[in-house]
Amino acid sequence: MRKKMSIILFLLFLLSCKKAEIPFEEYYTWHKLKVTASAYNSLKNQTDSNPHITAFGDSLKPGLNYIAVSRDLYRKGLKHNTPVKIKGFDSIFFVKDRMHPRWKNKIDIYMGVDVKAAKQWGRKKVSISYGVLKPLDSVSRR
Repeated sequence: MRKKMSIILFLLFLLSCKKAEIPFEEYYTWHKLKVTASAYNSLKNQTDSNPHITAFGDSLKPGLNYIAVSRDLYRKGLKHNTPVKIKGFDSIFFVKDRMHPRWKNKIDIYMGVDVKAAKQWGRKKVSISYGVLKPLDSVSRR
């Protein structure tokens, strides 16, 4: 009986011990920028003959929080899979595409096949923050 009670108490102890989780954002150093933002869709007339594949080879599917970046922003650190916070959105977006070289200081927000939503968004100046991975030994342990 005593052994069973010890095992039960030990199991309850293990179940009550939660590993401290580090929030996603703490793995990154966040840099702010002001950029021009427009929207795009995965349609042939807006991209190329294969509108569901990005410049990096990723597949686009409506509902994904992806952006394309101008090449100057790419050189500043907004590389493939960089997390990006866009003021006015609750979600975190990821860099999954690059834009034509003619664009400067610009992002395109992926809006699936919803052309109406993309047109409604239009073009505007927005503040963004993009994350650069910290060295693992500098991430706070809770």
